Amino acid sequence: MNTQLESLVNNIEKIIVGKREPIIKVICAMLAEGHILIEDVPGVGKTRLVAALANSVDGQFNRIQLTPDIMPSDIVGFSMISPQTKELEYRAGAAMCNFLLADEINRASPKTQSSLLEVMEEHQISLDGTTMPLPSPFMVMATQNPVETYGTYHLPEAQMDRFLMKISMGYPAPEEELDIITRSENPSFKDKLPAVMSIDDVNKHIAAAKEVRCTDSIKEYIVALLNATRNSELVKLGASPRGGIALLKAAKSYAYIDGRDYVVPDDVRAVMSAVLSHRLMLSPKGKSAFATSEAVMEEIAMSVPAPVK
Repeated sequence: MNTQLESLVNNIEKIIVGKREPIIKVICAMLAEGHILIEDVPGVGKTRLVAALANSVDGQFNRIQLTPDIMPSDIVGFSMISPQTKELEYRAGAAMCNFLLADEINRASPKTQSSLLEVMEEHQISLDGTTMPLPSPFMVMATQNPVETYGTYHLPEAQMDRFLMKISMGYPAPEEELDIITRSENPSFKDKLPAVMSIDDVNKHIAAAKEVRCTDSIKEYIVALLNATRNSELVKLGASPRGGIALLKAAKSYAYIDGRDYVVPDDVRAVMSAVLSHRLMLSPKGKSAFATSEAVMEEIAMSVPAPVK
């Protein structure tokens, strides 16, 4: 693994115990200039993981707790007349930062959720005829609770497609949970992590990840996976071309984190479910035969032969 990225993973693991793979995938999304949705039950460390990454990188971190009464202006900002100049001035919202934690995103109203679409796709804010670019890097890290639906609003497919990855944390193993409980007795457990990487470092890693080589056979493998989702009887709506672009970006970033300047089929398989599963709409047969879209994606992938090089 890249030395500096290894130190970033190790720093986050001071707070997040036994979740190395989710940590790597969050970093992978950051290097691919994508956004990530963490969906899991309460209390497994979703928010702490996001905050740990933001604190480990010396950038601007904003957190907004989304509720039904949050307005779009709370996210994108608003214009108001300055008492001094008597002209409209832009007042920044929560999105004007490097890392935006949208906690419990499915509790925001559809109107507020839609305000994130341009922010996430174009990395800019358009307001009163003026377009303001967001800082680089910019990353939305959203969390949602899948088991409590009262007072929530389902994320539409168009918004789900804006997320490069959707991951879950899962419960820790017994020995890991014992470590978590023991650490919680130490007051420093809740201290803010020191930054081990600057924003300039992150931008350099993003640029380097883009230069990772990907052969035509790997790209053909990605296209074959996309077509398999569209032709499967388990799926009503398959992955879009945007999903294929996202899978290529994520595979490149995963290979870079692993210390290579080229993509292998294992890189594609490692990020495949996280990138594509939330873009699928399952058919009735898929819903009855498999518990999750991740399981369906793994089943579909088994029918697609991987390239030998």
